[in-house]
Amino acid sequence: MLKKRIIPCLDIQNGRTVKGVNFVDIIDAGDPIELAKRYVKEGADELVFLDITATIEKRKTLVALVERVAAQINIPFTVGGGINSIEDVGAIIRAGADKVSLNSSVVQNPELITQIAEQYGSQCIVVAIDTKLIDGVWTVVIHGGRTPTPLKTLDWAERVAELGAGEILLTSMNNDGTKNGFALEITDQVSSLINIPVIASGGAGIPKHFKTIFTESKASAALAASIFHFGELSIPELKQYLKDHKIAIRCN
Repeated sequence: MLKKRIIPCLDIQNGRTVKGVNFVDIIDAGDPIELAKRYVKEGADELVFLDITATIEKRKTLVALVERVAAQINIPFTVGGGINSIEDVGAIIRAGADKVSLNSSVVQNPELITQIAEQYGSQCIVVAIDTKLIDGVWTVVIHGGRTPTPLKTLDWAERVAELGAGEILLTSMNNDGTKNGFALEITDQVSSLINIPVIASGGAGIPKHFKTIFTESKASAALAASIFHFGELSIPELKQYLKDHKIAIRCN
């Protein structure tokens, strides 16, 4: 059995780590470099860095900050936000990222997934799917959750897997920041439909939420932000809880 991964997420705005609820009501959560160093020390399996306003502001990801974070960590590092081309991917990889995360750009240009996979390998590309329950249907949203698309989440997940994505980061807008638990239904549907890893994101609040997503869906990893940033739950505490409940996790 593949061991489950615990992944802290640094949402970046103006060079600072921030966190919101349902993608709005953003508050400061600390210095990204200090947080990254702390998570490595605590035993995080990977780290995700998302420049959350790069796409809306029509600019590139903060490459210099990516370089500074990468220099401080020795765990797999995924970077997303404002990545629109093969050239952008190259710049992020050269800055020290192991993987890139794309969302809006590949909805608008799906072939970019295949181009990146062919040049850098599928293991390099994580397609981030922000999903929202609209009129009873899980729907793909882009531009930081501001723009609904005609795409149904299950259809899009299946397509990106076919195009060469190595992993999906699935975030429920309805659950994001609520601390009421992950979106179990859609996460289970997506992870059961495709044969690439799915990272569950949005809604983590207590250790039981991680146990539930790992035992009641096929999610390979779970991502969280505010509960880690603000010290509500430490990664060692969470890993011990999961270990106590017989869930296979990576020990650091």
